[in-house]
Amino acid sequence: MFKSLRIKFNKVQPTEENHEKGHSSNPSHQAQQSPGQEENKSEETSLKTKRTPITSEEPHTKTQDKDSEKDSSRDLTTKPDPQSSMEPTRTKSEQKEMGTENEEAISPKSKPLGAPVINEYADAQLHNLVQRMRQRTALYKKKLIDGELSSPEASPQKAKPTAVAPTQESDSKLKKEDYQGMLCWKFQKAPLREYLKKIRLPGSIDSHTDRLYLLWLLLITIAYNWNCWFIPLRLFFPYQTPDNTLYWLIMDIICDIIYVSDMLFIQPRIQFVKGGEIIVEPNELKKHYRSSIKYQLDVASVIPFDVLYFFFGFNPVFRTNRVLKYTSFFEFNHHLESIMEKAYIYRVIRTTGYLLFILHINACIYYWASSYEGIGTTRWVYNGEGNKYLRCYYWAVRTLITIGGLPEPQTTFEIIFQLLNFFSGVFVFSSLIGQMRDVIGAATANQNNFRASMDNTTAYMNTYSIPQIVQTRVRTWFEYTWDSQRMLDESDLLETLPGTMQLSLAIDMNFSIISKVELFKNCDNQMIYDMLLRLKSTIYLPGDFVCKKGEIGKEMYIIKHGEVQVLGGPDGTKVLVTLKAGAVFGEISLLASGGGNRRTANVVAHGFANLLTLDKKTLQEILVHYPDSEKLLMKKARVLLKQKGANKEATPPRKGLAFLFQPKEKTPKMFRALLGGTGDIGRLLKLKREQAAQVTRQNQLREDKGKENADKGKENEDKGSEPAEKTPDKSKCKESSIAAEEMPPSVERAVLPRGTSNQSLIISMAPSAEAGEEVLTIEVKEKAEQ
Repeated sequence: MFKSLRIKFNKVQPTEENHEKGHSSNPSHQAQQSPGQEENKSEETSLKTKRTPITSEEPHTKTQDKDSEKDSSRDLTTKPDPQSSMEPTRTKSEQKEMGTENEEAISPKSKPLGAPVINEYADAQLHNLVQRMRQRTALYKKKLIDGELSSPEASPQKAKPTAVAPTQESDSKLKKEDYQGMLCWKFQKAPLREYLKKIRLPGSIDSHTDRLYLLWLLLITIAYNWNCWFIPLRLFFPYQTPDNTLYWLIMDIICDIIYVSDMLFIQPRIQFVKGGEIIVEPNELKKHYRSSIKYQLDVASVIPFDVLYFFFGFNPVFRTNRVLKYTSFFEFNHHLESIMEKAYIYRVIRTTGYLLFILHINACIYYWASSYEGIGTTRWVYNGEGNKYLRCYYWAVRTLITIGGLPEPQTTFEIIFQLLNFFSGVFVFSSLIGQMRDVIGAATANQNNFRASMDNTTAYMNTYSIPQIVQTRVRTWFEYTWDSQRMLDESDLLETLPGTMQLSLAIDMNFSIISKVELFKNCDNQMIYDMLLRLKSTIYLPGDFVCKKGEIGKEMYIIKHGEVQVLGGPDGTKVLVTLKAGAVFGEISLLASGGGNRRTANVVAHGFANLLTLDKKTLQEILVHYPDSEKLLMKKARVLLKQKGANKEATPPRKGLAFLFQPKEKTPKMFRALLGGTGDIGRLLKLKREQAAQVTRQNQLREDKGKENADKGKENEDKGSEPAEKTPDKSKCKESSIAAEEMPPSVERAVLPRGTSNQSLIISMAPSAEAGEEVLTIEVKEKAEQ
């Protein structure tokens, strides 16, 4: 296939030369051909190839192309543009080239002999595709070399206007119209559709975590409270007049729009849990909402009874069903309390709002009763003076709270009304006061427990006559602990949570700190998680000793808040280093064997410090389940202990006048190697040590022999001189034989060459050619014979 393509390309080249000769009269226009023209030509050729799937239709398409060329040449003659004059010639040459190429690609003669042809049409189409790809490659090469519209040549000729889709025209008009001028600058204003796309609601809404949903509930709550407070006010008090009816109607319409929007767009998208799985599918969400009681109440709350205005007048009683949307109001209260830091404050405000609303309803009913009886007819009803609402509200407060001092009811209606008012006031206020007490008691429960614990501790210290200084420190600890974390023990709160929640909190608070400990790097993450759950929080007062020098270390400490100081020096008061939040110390003592590792310095709290501790016993219980981590920790602990021991040996404590002199230098490594070697030098040094040991042994034997002779001499004083003289000789022989038997063979060998050795050891130090270095020279020489 590619061979035939190469032959075809070679045949096309002469035609291009002929066209160049034909157009040599205007070479400047040929040099100014632009990439845009080549793109148009490639598009035309592609259209031609698409129109010639069958060879029989080629003449017809060629005639059409010639007619279009004639028309284009006529148009160009009418508009004499020097840049556009070369367009028809260019298109004709390209058409001729493409025509010859198509003929050659389709004709079987253009293919080499022996090449199998399966489908001539497919072969021709592939040839055309390769040719267009080559033209496109050449076009982009030219763009890269010359640059797009960057040369000083004339601008490229625009192609003929083609039919543009109406949608494209509308988009272009929108873009032009979106530009607005201001202060001699043009700013593009995005169309409204783009904003609507951004505001598009999600497929599902998580009511527990989405804050935008909480804001929407706030808007619904405002509309609900408007209806609850103002519908009774407009119904009983004469505040709705024909002059302000329009304003009331506008506010009612706004509230209704909020209700309907919530029922149609928001509530059908609320996620729910079914079988332990969170459902987010839109169809399932709609079915769940439509099958709930909340949907029924929402539908009942938006029933348009307002149409009855046309028959019975503008009466607010037809909007009473708007009060049925109370589920959204309580849902807003629940979500708001869950995210507030001090939820009891909102509970107190909400309970107070309930009380004010009940008084509001009572004031409205009292004004209605006064109107029914006649305003100012008796002493019990409203006399019509002053502000209507405030006077009625004052009467409702005195009645429900049973303050007294009210005028006595005169008629039967007034007596019955007053009795019902008293009974309802007792019931409502008793329930509200009980709820208020529960809210305040729950808010101060932790503080009451703290006060009780502090009082019990103070009583205990007074019973046993604890010094006042200690009592002051205990009280300080109680007060600081309460002020810093609002509880005495964090573990009591965390124990009520499940294990996964405890682990999540522990990871967020302490994992970043304990993962930096060198001892626990590369350990199993699950083991570290178990350690986090076992950490205990301890608060130290300023000046408290966290650990003392010399005591057995059984805990590791992590600084959560505050600072600690490591003390040292001759008197133990010098601050060696200050450790801040996030630092870890004492971790080596967790894995030290033999009863633990002793502390090497005093650690004192610098100010109030909150430390997390992990004891050795707890770590051992954890490592039982992680043997690989235990091996790794033991290996790291041995390395750390060895480094710690080397540091101690390198810097021994210096006392007295030793601080005035420099420490003694170590023995050179070369000399130490010679002392332990096996060559001639090592043999001589070993011989010298053996000789010294032999002399020591002989002196000891002589002392023992003298003692034995003295004892035997005292025993033989009464027996005569002859036996006394014989026994020493025998004892001498025995002692010499015993000494010879007990003497080791190495000593015997060492004694033999003592007098006959003719070698000597010479050790000398000479300066080297390099500055600051010396050369140790050791020689063994034979002694000169005399």
